[in-house]
Amino acid sequence: MNHRLVSSMSRRSFLSLMGTAAAGTALASCGPLLSRNPDPADVAQVEPVVNPGDLEKPNLTIGYVPVNDCAPFAIAWKKGFFRKYGLTVTLNREASWATSRDGVIFGRTDAAPVVSGAVTNARIGAEGARHAPLCAAMTIHRHGNALTFNRGLWDAGVRPWREYSGNLEAFGQDLRQYFSSLPTDQRVLAVVLSSSIYEYFVRYLTAAAGLDPSRDFRMIVIPPPQMVSNVRIGAMQGYMVAEPWNSRATRPLGKGTEGVGFTFAQGKELWRGHPDRLLGVMESFIEENPKTYRSLVKALIEACQYCGRPENQAEVARIVSERSFTGAKEIFTRPALVGEYHYGGFDGVERIDRTGDSTLFFDLPPGLSDIPGDHSTFLWQSESLWLVTQAARWGQISEIPRDAEALARKAWRSDLYREIATEMDIPCPTEDYKVEPAQVFIDQKAFDPSDLSGYLNSFEIRASAPQQFGLRTTRL
Repeated sequence: MNHRLVSSMSRRSFLSLMGTAAAGTALASCGPLLSRNPDPADVAQVEPVVNPGDLEKPNLTIGYVPVNDCAPFAIAWKKGFFRKYGLTVTLNREASWATSRDGVIFGRTDAAPVVSGAVTNARIGAEGARHAPLCAAMTIHRHGNALTFNRGLWDAGVRPWREYSGNLEAFGQDLRQYFSSLPTDQRVLAVVLSSSIYEYFVRYLTAAAGLDPSRDFRMIVIPPPQMVSNVRIGAMQGYMVAEPWNSRATRPLGKGTEGVGFTFAQGKELWRGHPDRLLGVMESFIEENPKTYRSLVKALIEACQYCGRPENQAEVARIVSERSFTGAKEIFTRPALVGEYHYGGFDGVERIDRTGDSTLFFDLPPGLSDIPGDHSTFLWQSESLWLVTQAARWGQISEIPRDAEALARKAWRSDLYREIATEMDIPCPTEDYKVEPAQVFIDQKAFDPSDLSGYLNSFEIRASAPQQFGLRTTRL
């Protein structure tokens, strides 16, 4: 978080922001601790295939954050997948993605979902990340997030990305014009965690549009449940977060007749196929509890399969909406889970995406991957390397580590995932790396993991780029 924000905001705005943040944190962290077993009627019929007595640690505490991402954890708990594999699980509600990550690192929880970027950056010691031997056991889901802009951007002429028909230059002109009209202290965008894929997405998009994230605006870190309120009080121009907090901004607040913002783009429009959440565990947990680890991964793979089946999606949306999980109304959790995503707007036009890939839990849609055995929960180590290039691009590490591939192997346990999936008769890709073609990125720039330095240096706007001195006339 850029602490200059405090000094550059007015005292009244700062106090309002902190008051809202404190209230949001209290609400987010006071959710129930799911310490009892699910209703026996839901799981009694599930026959365990693993004897708990054969596991090193059958009783686990697993964190979750109250966003749609918790769906596989909720399903594994309520439908008996944890029980099936010999596990008794306590689900612990986390206040933010930082506490979800830190709970694993400091041993408060045995496992938890973490934002893509948290595991990789823990290994490379990126600025803003905890430095620890954190591992990713599997991908929980792909997509499922979006970038929300406020009403001011709409009034200035900015529209959802899909209405620009791929014209990045036109969008960049609209975005730069709006930001140039703002006082410096109002040029603020928010993400849920520093050194995360959401931060990299915001930086990637704005840099592609011609803004320098290091100079032209600031980013702050706010827990998901506080995003909408902070846009409402004018603390920031937009944010990137997991659903349902984007959909929440497009709906009326209280007695109002309009939402506070609109969805500019789903994450899938910035990088189609990107990993969103990973299952985070410590390396020591894997080493000390190899049987338990395999049971945990199997339970969550089955839960992801359940969440991904079209016939289950409406039920999953209902479960995720329960007070124990997101506590959000189903009209907010449902759109990104069942394939009826509404971008919002302030002109009465209905903008609904029904492509069905707003959130990917297991099966991949046609055209996304032609690699045999590829599926959503598989870990591609090349995706970890993409995150490394972004950490280097924005100066969170001084350079791409010489042992980047070795660090990726330690961090993203594709080897163990492949073994576990094979035991479940799930085919997997035989390789750990793949080229991301140009068409999956918003700026049409392909990523080849065999040339990390070349990819990094291909970006004109980056922390390590040669600096020009003198008056800037092309940007703000």
